[in-house]
Amino acid sequence: MRKILVLYYSRHGNTRQLARHIARGIEQVDDCEAVLRTVAEIDSMGKLGEPPFDGDPFVTHDDLKACCGLAMGSPVRFGNMAAPLKHFIDSTSAQWLAGTLIGKPACVFTSSSSMHGGQETTLQSMMLPLLHHGMLIVGLPYSEPELHTTRAGGTPYGASHLNQGQQKQLQSDETALAQALGRRLAETASKLTDNS
Repeated sequence: MRKILVLYYSRHGNTRQLARHIARGIEQVDDCEAVLRTVAEIDSMGKLGEPPFDGDPFVTHDDLKACCGLAMGSPVRFGNMAAPLKHFIDSTSAQWLAGTLIGKPACVFTSSSSMHGGQETTLQSMMLPLLHHGMLIVGLPYSEPELHTTRAGGTPYGASHLNQGQQKQLQSDETALAQALGRRLAETASKLTDNS
């Protein structure tokens, strides 16, 4: 089985919902398995929190080594990825030096509470360290019909969710695009590993 890492940080559960749909898309591709991982909260003193009682396990550096591809997600924080995810990424210098992620495909996803809250810049902020790691970025092509109809989340840079008011559930276009992104990532990982 090809293991595709779905790494995310989620404070209120919206980014976690996207992660679950990306995982569903990954597992629609033969011989691909989604591995869901999260990162620790960071308190005001910079101390890492405990693993979630009812959530996904914390990511390890070994998860990066074992994966054939990576989907990375964060809520919008002033047009940037959230600090807990950035904290983990900043700890991957040894993997960068070793070339652990070179040539592996990656995609990104995000959620925000306003239409113009910085979804696209947050997606791009997550791409930058992945490019430094030598990863191959995949996005959502306009052949996905939901990109033409969505009134909530979804961009060519990656899957997204717009949490409008009390609406916590993903819209149908958002779930379709998240699953399409997961499938595309897994299909790309399959082709790359078949050719190596």
